Amino acid sequence: MAEGFKPIRDNILIKRLEKKDEKTPTGIIIPDTAKEKPTEGKVIEVGSGKRNKNGEITPVGVKKGDKVVFEKWAGKDIKINGEEYVVISEEEILAVYE
Repeated sequence: MAEGFKPIRDNILIKRLEKKDEKTPTGIIIPDTAKEKPTEGKVIEVGSGKRNKNGEITPVGVKKGDKVVFEKWAGKDIKINGEEYVVISEEEILAVYE
């Protein structure tokens, strides 16, 4: 996994969750090159939080293991030990779900 990688401030390391549907409702198979990147993922690591006006750190509102939905073009894609992840800021997370 991403051992040794710790995001800073309000950044979050996410592993995208791949969608299982590879066909359209009419049965057309969608090739990998035409698929959009998933906008759902699992939180792998969380930064310490953002400093407020008083200099205190406000913790990030998600935790390791949370499943989240984030903006389509959110964050930066990175590779760690050959695996693909996305690093996003807390503001780019739209929802946490079960």
